[in-house]
Amino acid sequence: MIDQPLSKESADLERLYRLTDVVWGRDEPMPDELFAQAKDDAFAIVTGRWRHGSVHEMPNLRAILEVGGRHPSPQVLDYQSCFARNIRVLSCAPAFGPMVAEMALGMALAASREIVDGHNAFATGEERWLHAGNVGTFTIYNQPVGLIGFGGLARALKPLLAPFQCKLQVYDPWLPATYLASQGMTPVELKPLLETCKVIFVLAIPSIANKALLDYEHLALIQPGAVFVLISRSHLVDFAALTELVSAGRFKAAIDVFPEEPLPKDHPIRHAPGVILSAHRAGSVPRDLRHIGRMVVNDLEAMLAGLPPLEMQTAQPELVYRLE
Repeated sequence: MIDQPLSKESADLERLYRLTDVVWGRDEPMPDELFAQAKDDAFAIVTGRWRHGSVHEMPNLRAILEVGGRHPSPQVLDYQSCFARNIRVLSCAPAFGPMVAEMALGMALAASREIVDGHNAFATGEERWLHAGNVGTFTIYNQPVGLIGFGGLARALKPLLAPFQCKLQVYDPWLPATYLASQGMTPVELKPLLETCKVIFVLAIPSIANKALLDYEHLALIQPGAVFVLISRSHLVDFAALTELVSAGRFKAAIDVFPEEPLPKDHPIRHAPGVILSAHRAGSVPRDLRHIGRMVVNDLEAMLAGLPPLEMQTAQPELVYRLE
């Protein structure tokens, strides 16, 4: 059962229709009455967000495949029943890693080298040439770089940073320090990371524990002229404090996610100096989004053959109850 359209790639769609009976797959939500008719026989549900109530009413359900980028919140999905019945809850988050990582690196480079400001000055005839145009800029080669969170986004970003030979520090309370060290990272606490890193990437997923984790006190630790890249979720940041600090020129920022989207036209962050803003575009590249459909069909094919899924991210009982 599919309540959201998949990839338009004909080969993947053809394979999907050969594998199973597709009840729905259109650009509008699945009607409640049609869902009620199909739920008794449903093997899998592909959805952008969970809106189908209790899994107890779906006796043959074996998989929930989420295509929005994160596992459903435990507030809306009964994970205990899913785990007890071996219903796989899968997220397409791995498909977003490369897209978001590339955007994160691009925004960091644009901010550190003031590429956008330089272009805007040139467009108005106010450009500064050579050395005068580089006051306050820096390269990221051999710089201390901090990653807040070492999940899928950070793991996709790590190889992109490798050519710059950055000294990578990681704060992730969900991972053992020995594991982070084995990945070539330096595990650190949050405050030292903020104090010492020249570029800071916010890459963690939202959880109950990290709501507004980066409050005014923490953000004020960032060194002058450093670059703060907010690329995963604004959930982790006190956005009012971030706006105040960057508006005062304390540090630079590159921001792709906001607490309210679309962002109000009169929001002061729009006019803050040294800020690069993007309208939540990091993970919405048309060609790469097709990979989500391919992942869905690949994992469905495996599960229909009695095999485990291999490509999508499987919800883990130790972690899902921490999600926001």
